[in-house]
Amino acid sequence: MPVPISHYCQKCLAANPLGQDFCARCGTRLMIVVEPSSAKFEVVDQAVSSDEHLLERISIVENRISRLTERLERSLDLLLRQAQNSYFDRSLVKTLISILTEDGLVETTRLEELWNTRCENDAIEQQEHSRWADLKLQILASPPLTDSQTFVDLVSEAFSAFEDHHPTIAIDKLQRAAEMADTNSALNLLIGEHFFRNGRPNIARSYLSKVHDASPDDVRVSLLLGLTCADVGEAKTAKKLLAAALEQGGSCFSGHYGLGWLLLMEKKQRKAVTHFKQALSICPSPEAYFALGSLYCEMERYELAAEHLKKATELDESYSEALELLALVYTHMGKRDLANAVRLKVNQTRASRGKPATGRRRHSTIDNHTKSLMKGLITGASKRLAAALREDALKAFFPSRSASR
Repeated sequence: MPVPISHYCQKCLAANPLGQDFCARCGTRLMIVVEPSSAKFEVVDQAVSSDEHLLERISIVENRISRLTERLERSLDLLLRQAQNSYFDRSLVKTLISILTEDGLVETTRLEELWNTRCENDAIEQQEHSRWADLKLQILASPPLTDSQTFVDLVSEAFSAFEDHHPTIAIDKLQRAAEMADTNSALNLLIGEHFFRNGRPNIARSYLSKVHDASPDDVRVSLLLGLTCADVGEAKTAKKLLAAALEQGGSCFSGHYGLGWLLLMEKKQRKAVTHFKQALSICPSPEAYFALGSLYCEMERYELAAEHLKKATELDESYSEALELLALVYTHMGKRDLANAVRLKVNQTRASRGKPATGRRRHSTIDNHTKSLMKGLITGASKRLAAALREDALKAFFPSRSASR
């Protein structure tokens, strides 16, 4: 006699004969279940217990799948409604913009540029927020063995101060936290970057050195520490670090400029020119042309200096430092008419910024500009060139944009 197979209700688990549509106990519509083929070969007693258990589990799974399907259908319907509402909103905005454009109240091109800029800034802000959240987790992942709660509180308060645009308070708390966790590389790097960005190489060096000792193969840390050592006068260490960073991580503007500057200190002008040219090829910016032009002034190659300084002023007509040096180069070359024309442009630029106009300069004044390359890699260079070097170094060998904290 064959063993009857029961169909268990997915709601009350009552046994029902196979083929029945509704539960005899609660009236719930029963899910369809197929008899497993293994029932033909199993012993009677085993088949009854195993089949009933299997059918019960299948019924529950079918019920859950049915509920999940209903939820997915509702979610899809909600997404379609939101997409439709977004389409209508976009159509309404485009209509309003077209009306305002016809009335001459809105410039479509200008509006599109502002909108694209806003979207890019929002994306960058989200990326920076995510990066800082990850950085905070990295710092908190290595708390000190003693008084770890104080460490966590200091780091959390510091990041809150960063969000409230109080970097001085934030860095003070991070320094206190760093005293408790001297080997926390993520924390030391954050503090070192801050002091590097703000032109305090001596303090930056102390923190970056700790990071480099822990991760000597980190090319980004080698670059920052190399530039910092160059600023504090440790030329041999700086040269070694910058060369390693360029060899392992590839070329970058600040790295080649730093090596060129060090070679210039050693009176190796030809090698310095090679690195300055490489820096220019990587970043053909007004600052790069100004740096190379200043170097040619140092070498008394005034024709090449004038050529590069003119390119710098063509890229940025308000680059007053490049204009002043160009006027001095023209004066040194005996082209007084061109020098006076450039000086007039300098005075106009300074007047537009509310600064006093410059008077006629003597030939010897050119030394104040060309020798600026000799005063310091970053701290002694022109403010604009120094800012360009810092910005490039902080972004070099880094997957995402550096945060301006």
